[in-house]
Amino acid sequence: MSRSITHASFTITRQWKASPARVFAAFADEKQKDKWFSGDGAWTKVERSFDFREGGIETLTGKWKSGVVTRFDCVYRDIVPPTVDDAGRIIYSYTMFVDGKKISVSHAAVEIRAEGDGTKFVLTEYGDYLDGYDDAGSREHGTNALMDALEKSLQG
Repeated sequence: MSRSITHASFTITRQWKASPARVFAAFADEKQKDKWFSGDGAWTKVERSFDFREGGIETLTGKWKSGVVTRFDCVYRDIVPPTVDDAGRIIYSYTMFVDGKKISVSHAAVEIRAEGDGTKFVLTEYGDYLDGYDDAGSREHGTNALMDALEKSLQG
């Protein structure tokens, strides 16, 4: 096998009616995060850990109906809750595995800022896709789907 790295980045911007504190809590609280981050019924949770603090580790392993097993290993690098006067942020690094094979290492930054009667949300991600894994935009597509699920959870 030939070793290789392909680099890609994307930014997703959303505007939500929910308060910045509510959006931040959707990341910071395990039960709230599980509402939008733990699959949509086509996926079964196998393993989960959640330690939302700087230096904390989050893992999530699941098995898809197809039999494919995916794993998300995350380390939180910087966490600043939003205030009335200033934006909050969450910066994390994560590794993705498919059937035990490391496919990518990524760095993501989330900004949560009060705007109008809600929240402006900006997520920027830089990904390194490994050893021939061709992302072809699927990470951005999947992250957009997660943000759709997050938006739905904020409405509930």
